[in-house]
Amino acid sequence: MGLSVYLYLALLATVGVLRLVELRISRRHQQRMIAGGAVRVREPHFKWMVVVHTGVLIGAALEVVLLHRPFLPLLGATMLVLFLASNLMRFWVIRTLGNLWSVQVMDSTRMGVVTTGPFRFVRHPNYTGVILEMISLPLIHTAWITTVVTVLIFSFVLSLRIRAEENVLMASPEYRAAMGRKPRFLPGLF
Repeated sequence: MGLSVYLYLALLATVGVLRLVELRISRRHQQRMIAGGAVRVREPHFKWMVVVHTGVLIGAALEVVLLHRPFLPLLGATMLVLFLASNLMRFWVIRTLGNLWSVQVMDSTRMGVVTTGPFRFVRHPNYTGVILEMISLPLIHTAWITTVVTVLIFSFVLSLRIRAEENVLMASPEYRAAMGRKPRFLPGLF
């Protein structure tokens, strides 16, 4: 294994650790929201979100190591920039939502509707960041099979997740008025 493989595996490990930190932050936020009157929404498909997020890390590592995927500098650099941009988007979302950010669906609309930061433009900027990450992270080291499989599975799981989330959010007249006409993922689309 060359240096690029070791560096890539270190990147994947770092992303894994960051996801564990995010889960911890999310649990703390959920406790605060519940104390403030929010309700955790039953979400049977959440486990599949966890499987996909874990699967992209494991799948990319295995594909690069077992199938000897080459590091293509131009592709790698482009995908690294996209990966960094997707994470900046996600961190912007987390910062904007503050204590209302959670990895699970929470009915917290009675605590206010956030319309600042990236929410000025779209309803689900976090998912935009996650989708871009799912595409770019494996492709940093040409793990294209992981990218294709992950995007296909994540698209299905995300469609279930958004349906559950929007059922909760759109039930709030305040949310509907503030966010109902905004696009889901990309400004100016649909």
